[in-house]
Amino acid sequence: MYQQDSEVEKREILKRYRNLLRVWKPRNPVDKKVVRKAFKMALEAHKDMRRKTGEPYIYHPLSVATIAAGEIGLGATSIICALLHDVVEDTEYTLDDIRGLFGDKVAAIIDGLTKIKGIFDQHTASIHAENFKKILLTLSDDVRVILIKLADRLHNMRTLDALAHEKQLKISSETIYLYAPLAHRLGLHAIKSELEDLALKYTEPAVYELISRKLRESAKSRVRFVNKFIYPIKKALSEKGFHFEIHDREKSIAAIWLKMQKKEVPFEEIYDIFAVRIVIDSPLETEKSDCWKVYSAITDFYRPNMDRLRDWISIPKANGYEALHTTVMSHTGQWVEIQIRSRRMDEIAEKGYAAHWKYKESMNINSRLDNWLDRIKEMIESPDADALSFIDDVKGFFFLDEISVFTPQGELRTLPASSTVLDFAYAIHSELGDTCIGAKVDKKLVPITHVLKNGQQVEIITSMKQAPKEEWLNYVVTTRAKTSIKMAVRAEKKKFAKSGKDKLGKWFDQIGLDYSTGNIKKFLAANNFNSLVDLYYAVTQGTIGLKDVKLFAASNVRNGWLNFVTKGSSMGTGPEESGASEQPGLKITADPQSKIKPGAIDYTVSACCNPIPGDEVVGLLASDLSPIQVHRTKCTKAQELMTVYGTRMVKVNWANHESISFLVDIKLTGIDRKGLINEIIRIISNDLNLNIKSFHIEALNGLTEGSLALYVKNTTNLNDAVSKLNLLDGITNVTRIN
Repeated sequence: MYQQDSEVEKREILKRYRNLLRVWKPRNPVDKKVVRKAFKMALEAHKDMRRKTGEPYIYHPLSVATIAAGEIGLGATSIICALLHDVVEDTEYTLDDIRGLFGDKVAAIIDGLTKIKGIFDQHTASIHAENFKKILLTLSDDVRVILIKLADRLHNMRTLDALAHEKQLKISSETIYLYAPLAHRLGLHAIKSELEDLALKYTEPAVYELISRKLRESAKSRVRFVNKFIYPIKKALSEKGFHFEIHDREKSIAAIWLKMQKKEVPFEEIYDIFAVRIVIDSPLETEKSDCWKVYSAITDFYRPNMDRLRDWISIPKANGYEALHTTVMSHTGQWVEIQIRSRRMDEIAEKGYAAHWKYKESMNINSRLDNWLDRIKEMIESPDADALSFIDDVKGFFFLDEISVFTPQGELRTLPASSTVLDFAYAIHSELGDTCIGAKVDKKLVPITHVLKNGQQVEIITSMKQAPKEEWLNYVVTTRAKTSIKMAVRAEKKKFAKSGKDKLGKWFDQIGLDYSTGNIKKFLAANNFNSLVDLYYAVTQGTIGLKDVKLFAASNVRNGWLNFVTKGSSMGTGPEESGASEQPGLKITADPQSKIKPGAIDYTVSACCNPIPGDEVVGLLASDLSPIQVHRTKCTKAQELMTVYGTRMVKVNWANHESISFLVDIKLTGIDRKGLINEIIRIISNDLNLNIKSFHIEALNGLTEGSLALYVKNTTNLNDAVSKLNLLDGITNVTRIN
């Protein structure tokens, strides 16, 4: 527990301020003087404030300023803003006070930071689409607002231990869903990786601890291996006259966990736990050829995997990243990734946009990162008001791999990986996309759904008879294409709005329901429509009929599901989505700071992650009219929902119902042998006394792969089954299927 001591705290504050100056290295006395003035103002403004840990609040702005200066590489203006970023929001000082003392630019940045805090603050109802658009607008106005906010979020994540578990989950989910992708897109690889690791620490603490321990245990042997591996490379580069640094860099814990899940292998079977990085001192005019010379020297000793060669020097990534990557076979039969960069490339890779801006004028370029920032405004103009879909589009825009394709005239266009012909057409012009019927890719005729590959040349074919359709949304991945299609489809649907509204009104009158705004909204939610336009269109197309209105009226009267009961007295009675025979017992209570009406009774167990007793779960209420959604806390869908509806979280605990069974799926792989199926069934049915719903297994070329659907009481049953099956001769891996 933190012990307060004013003298100790004064010394610590001064120590942290001196550390800020040390990492910043001010270039002139004027900047240093202004930063000191900002520090004194922050110290005075926050003098009576403390963080959740009990520490003086001034520790936080000092830490944010140090991250901005040392880890992002920002200058005096940004450091001043970092020191003062909470002053207007949390103290009596106003924006005019800031403007009078530090000028318009500092005031504008702090105003942007204050607005973002209001949007992302943990006590707001939700992050709506319009609010998030305000954040994106700050990107096009002054990127420093977002860079300082990332520094602020990083320090908050580093000190998240002091908050309640529910707040840790909400903030971690928000971080991994929005802030980490944003850091990635701005080229801040180190910050992106740390944000992901810290989020994993709170969303999956057991996984985080396991991988951390494995990395510590393997550290010594890894150092010995790297020293032996790089020795001939160092010698060769020195002989060629290069000035360079070589060091190894561990993958982040989150990246290792992602690869373990993707490949379904344990930690020990991940070969690229680390990468060797070579940074050369090379002038701008020769750095590209020098990197290829280093590559040539490496391949004199180690055989490269040509499928793993990545040239991001000729065509940098959209976030400004430049490097040459190769994977070579080591002396021990282990694949090793090597990253080759110049000093300039390394600084951009580590400090992202701030470093890119430093080199931009000397290189006289308008990079793809600038182009990306210019394209931000296109997304802001999206007509989609649904927060979840909008933020999902934004996340996809931030965090994606890319391909480069060519127009018939040879112009290079950059698109997200998995882009289709339709994405390319909309990237050129919305009218071209609306009328696209196919394309010639490398002179070969293909449909609009054709997925493009790197380096292809694309010629769009159009027809004036063509028009966008709703199913086209399944064929595109870019925000521009989705927005254009939605606008065109919505315009078409609006033509049917009046006739659909009149028809629905007659049905309501026919069965005696009041055709009021409240009842229409309830009917909208009950039938899972996002807007009235969609509902009225469905009425005209026959998708919604009189029978749906009758069912709605009968259900509303019979179940009274729109009413609420006394807080804390309810048990869930909604339909179970997990497939077991009964609805699981859950105790549901609302967070005191949430906007949820007390005692919301209906809930569904989400099929996307299929939680069972023993899993850590969270309940989320998207609206007052919808049932509570119960997810596992590690579920990616839950992280998305917590980002959007963070303060509509519901505390959920499993009630003790030993008589109820839950359906789970497990996957097993191994080497095929006689009698294996009998042994699997014996363990499940006889040893563990569990019921099997379904069992599918296939053998091919001596290998076997199967899946079992089991009824279990809780995670203890599940873990016993996984452990015992893993002990079977020939079985190499048993995992739960999410």
